[in-house]
Amino acid sequence: MISTLEKEITFRFLKARKKDSFLNVISIFSFIGISLGVAVLIIVMSVMNGFRTELIDKIVGFNAHAVVKPYDKPLAYMTDKDFAKGIFSNDGEAVIFYKNSTKGVLLKGYLENDFKELEISNNEKFFGSKNLNENSISIGRDLSNILGLDIGDEISMISPSGVQTLVGSFPKQKLFKIISIFESGLSEFDENIAYINLKTLENFFDKEREDRFTEYYFKDPKNIEKHKLNLINQFPNAFIYTWADMNSSLFSALKVERNVMFIILSLIIIVAAFNIISGLTILVKNKTRDIAILKSIGVLNKSIVKIFFLIGVIIGTSATFFGIFLGVTFSLYIENFRQFLSSTFNINLFPEEIYFLNKMPSEINPTSILIISICSIIITIIVSIFPAFKAAKLDPIKSLKYE
Repeated sequence: MISTLEKEITFRFLKARKKDSFLNVISIFSFIGISLGVAVLIIVMSVMNGFRTELIDKIVGFNAHAVVKPYDKPLAYMTDKDFAKGIFSNDGEAVIFYKNSTKGVLLKGYLENDFKELEISNNEKFFGSKNLNENSISIGRDLSNILGLDIGDEISMISPSGVQTLVGSFPKQKLFKIISIFESGLSEFDENIAYINLKTLENFFDKEREDRFTEYYFKDPKNIEKHKLNLINQFPNAFIYTWADMNSSLFSALKVERNVMFIILSLIIIVAAFNIISGLTILVKNKTRDIAILKSIGVLNKSIVKIFFLIGVIIGTSATFFGIFLGVTFSLYIENFRQFLSSTFNINLFPEEIYFLNKMPSEINPTSILIISICSIIITIIVSIFPAFKAAKLDPIKSLKYE
């Protein structure tokens, strides 16, 4: 417990007088350093959490949550309380020829009614018809920009599957009419993927009906590991992969980057916290006479320890909470701040073609804030221990003798 006397002396020592102006400066810099360290950590963690969430939402919205491919025989569609829907699909790689341009693409085949249910064809950035019939194709926004294509244009598609003629084998070639243009928000997908009718795809690539695989969509796609285990149990003799498997390297890199940033930025708090040691050490030096008088009138060593320990903890804790306020506020309005800087200085701080997103994402995670706060306070407590014990070890007789 902290006595009233200890509280009074602590707050008295915190109020630096004119002769302690240098000490006041150190305390202010300690406070600012810890506050900025906590705020920057919260902002960086919020942006990285937001970036991860936005990326997952876009990937999950564009890809099947899980794909089950048969090894040797067709698979029956299974239902489960966690499944939102399951549809049959297939794919193959082909080359687009349009005027003097060529582009390799991955064709994904769906039945007409199934294509209408896909999230990509039901968002606000989908333009055109959803009637994916025999000779129609739906392409991405980036692919249309690269080749100069628009709805209604006809393109020639070449398949690696060969057609036997009198003079040898030639690749299959077929004309497709563009009926729609979609935009997933990920340029890599919009540039390299197109949709055609499933039956047309099977004919174009000489695939059998038995080669079809099943795409599963879940109500909670983020809990994908659990869903994958359920599918493995239901289809033990099939090849199963999920959206997480297809993008594992990307999310592993994001996780490593987030952890490294946390460690590096924590050094700001540590450096600022060490200023508390300097400040408390100078305070102990300046208050030698006061400490000696306190001991002379019967104040115990443990009370002296508490007083100086409290001073360091108060500075660190108040700085931590102020940093939380700054970090949360900045995280909430970071997109407005980015737009202000971009318009004021005419610079692009968050290019969409690099980060796949058209705005700065931010997601405040209470758990991250709690961890950052605890780490900051623990560091403050640790650095306050040494000066506090040093103050308690002062000999009152020697201190008063040389004052």
